[in-house]
Amino acid sequence: MGTLPGEQGARDPFLRMHAVNVYVRDQERSLRFYIDKLGFQVAFDARVESGQRMVAVTPPDGSTVLTLIQPPPHSLQSKLIGRATQVVFVTENLPATYREWHSRGVRFRGAPRLRRVAYEPARSSASGTSASDDQATAWGGAFARFEDIDRNSFALVSFDEVSRAVEAQRLAAAERREAERRAAHELEIARQVQARLFPQRLPELESLEYAGACVQTRRVGGDYYDFLDLGQARLCLVLGDIAGKGIAAALLMANLQANLRSQCATAVEQPELLLRSVNRLFYENTAENAYATLFYAEFDDRTCRLRYANCGHPPGLVVQNDGTVKRLSSTATVLGLFPEWPCRTGELQLRPGDLFVIYTDGITEALNKRDEEFGEERLLEVMRRSRDLSASRIVTDVFEEVRRFSGDQQHDDVTLIVARCRSRGP
Repeated sequence: MGTLPGEQGARDPFLRMHAVNVYVRDQERSLRFYIDKLGFQVAFDARVESGQRMVAVTPPDGSTVLTLIQPPPHSLQSKLIGRATQVVFVTENLPATYREWHSRGVRFRGAPRLRRVAYEPARSSASGTSASDDQATAWGGAFARFEDIDRNSFALVSFDEVSRAVEAQRLAAAERREAERRAAHELEIARQVQARLFPQRLPELESLEYAGACVQTRRVGGDYYDFLDLGQARLCLVLGDIAGKGIAAALLMANLQANLRSQCATAVEQPELLLRSVNRLFYENTAENAYATLFYAEFDDRTCRLRYANCGHPPGLVVQNDGTVKRLSSTATVLGLFPEWPCRTGELQLRPGDLFVIYTDGITEALNKRDEEFGEERLLEVMRRSRDLSASRIVTDVFEEVRRFSGDQQHDDVTLIVARCRSRGP
């Protein structure tokens, strides 16, 4: 029930009717009538600076607002109370609405009346033809008038064509809701599947404590981190960022992860060969504009040596025990754009107390309300402040600091791996 939207104008597609004034004797009493008897909803109820109460109600579809105005006694507006209004309410089933409202005590000025009207197009001045030359359009309708508690009267109507249009809108809305429900259900399944792709266990190492986490801006995303057991007391820490967001990025992320996990056995002796193979598969199996940045780090638990490849990714950070920071910059370009892809690696000796951090740009490029970036220096400040805490707690502290900085306005996936080198046992 309610007004139906007309055709949108080309110049102002958002033009619509907002409010119609209805003059009443007592706002509270009238408010209860429209809510309890007609099933309307409160559109707004507030007091303006003058102290006057502004009350408005709207039919269930919320298309138009009735403002209930209580004018001063003996004013010109007070003489408008209890008169016939020009407000027309449209319902798809007038008999049913009539019965429902009548049972609630709404006063009608008679039972609904049925009419059939023939509408003939106006004479065409351009062609000179008369109305009888065109086919007339017939439509049927039902009409009734009802009154509110102050005897303001309104028209309640239903038309055959309008009823069909309302039903078509109802079916379209139901189909849209069902499509949205299915999409949300499928997205939730995708979220659960992707959650299982992240590491489910952390292989134990004697000289390295580590943790990682990912918080996506949508339910699924293109950030990826992993911990791969390479055997021979070696662990691979991987963190990647697929270009794009949402389902498409999540599918590419799964593709990249599958390639890495299926071939990681070749990484112990030849990580460059592994990454070149991963790049070629990613290049061949994705669209030409798909790519990913990747940081690949291999840690030897026996020697605390770190061998790494930075493939177009933000620099890895090593915060040493004395506070010195080393940046592990790019050693190769991004994955997936070129079939022939040169790759080299770097090496670093970690010492007890050193922190090793890799992250996606969702952290350093997080923005606050002034469009300032979180930046690398703020990340380092958190690392230094929390360096004595566990690796998992440092990850939590970084995420909380980014959230406070950006005011809960997350625009990109954020992913972080923190590892601390520790002394080996006797």
